[in-house]
Amino acid sequence: MDNKEKIESQISKLEEKYKDSGQDLSSYLDGLLHQRYLTYWDYIHLDTLLSLQVPRTYFPDEEIFIMYHQITELYFKLILHEQKQFVDHKAQDVDFYIEKARRINSYFEALISSFSIMIKGMEREQFLQYRMALLPASGFQSAQYRMIEVYATPLEHLVHHTERDQFSPNNSIEDLYDHIYWKKGATDLDTGEKTLTLRQFEYRYTPRLIRIAKQVKGSTIYHKYLELTEDKRNNKGLIKALRTLDINANINWPLMHMGSAHRYLGKESGGIEATGGTNWKEYLPPSFQKVVFFPELYTQEELNDWGKQWVDHLFNPNKIIKQ
Repeated sequence: MDNKEKIESQISKLEEKYKDSGQDLSSYLDGLLHQRYLTYWDYIHLDTLLSLQVPRTYFPDEEIFIMYHQITELYFKLILHEQKQFVDHKAQDVDFYIEKARRINSYFEALISSFSIMIKGMEREQFLQYRMALLPASGFQSAQYRMIEVYATPLEHLVHHTERDQFSPNNSIEDLYDHIYWKKGATDLDTGEKTLTLRQFEYRYTPRLIRIAKQVKGSTIYHKYLELTEDKRNNKGLIKALRTLDINANINWPLMHMGSAHRYLGKESGGIEATGGTNWKEYLPPSFQKVVFFPELYTQEELNDWGKQWVDHLFNPNKIIKQ
C-alpha cells in the first residue's frame, strides 16, 4: 500500500468513526486545522503542577516535605490504576495478573527506595518547627492508601488483629469498616476518643471507602486469586508476585515510616506525638498490626512471625525485606 492509499484508508476509517457523532469528518478536520500544536508543558500541565507546593512556613525543608508527599500520592494513583484493572479482569489470565502485580510492586519499590528523602533529606530541627503549622493534618489521612488496601483484600482481613476472629465475610461492610485496624492508630488509648485527624478523615472519606468496599466485595485481588483453578493458583510466578506485593505494602512500606518517625519524633525522652495525634509507635510496626492481604500464601509460622523484622529496621532504616 502506497502513501496515497494509506491516507485514503485512514480517511475512510475516520469517516466511519465519526459518522454517528452528528458532525461529518470535514468538521473534525477543520477543528484539527485550528488546533494548537501540543507541547510537553501543556500536556502534563507543568505550570500547574509546579504551583501546587504552598508551604505554610518559611522553613525551606517544608517544600521537600510537601513535594515528597505529592509524589507519593501520584504513585498511589498508579497503584490504584493497576489494581482496578486487576479486579475488573474477567478472563482469569494468570500472565495478566502477574504483570499487574509486577507493576504495582515496581511502584511500591520506587517509593520504598526513595524514602531516604524523608529519612535523611530534611533537617530535623526544621521539621520539628514547621510540623507545628500542619496540625492536625497527617499522612494517616491518605485516602488513596486506604483504597489500595480495600482493592487488595476483603475488609475482614483489615479488621484490627485483636478483633479479627470475631468477624467473617458474613458481617456487613459497615460493621467491618467500623473495626478496621487503622482507626485504633488515631484513637486516644486512655479515653477511647477519636482524634480530630480521624474525625476529619471519616467525615470526608467514609462514604467513598464503603462504596468502594461494596463494589469490590467478592472481587478484590485476593478473591481474584482464589477464583483461579488449582493449577493456576499454584503458578509460582503469581505466588511470588502476590507475596512480594504483601511484603512491600504491609512490611517494607511501614518500615520506612518507622525509620522516619524514629529519626524525627523518637529521640527525645518519651518521644514526640505525630502531627495528627496518631499513636505511631503502636500503629506503624507491621508486627503489631499483622495486616496480610493474601494469608493463604503463607505458612502459620510465617503469619506468626509477620513483620518481626521491624526491630532490625530500627538499627538499619535502609533495610528492606526481600521476597
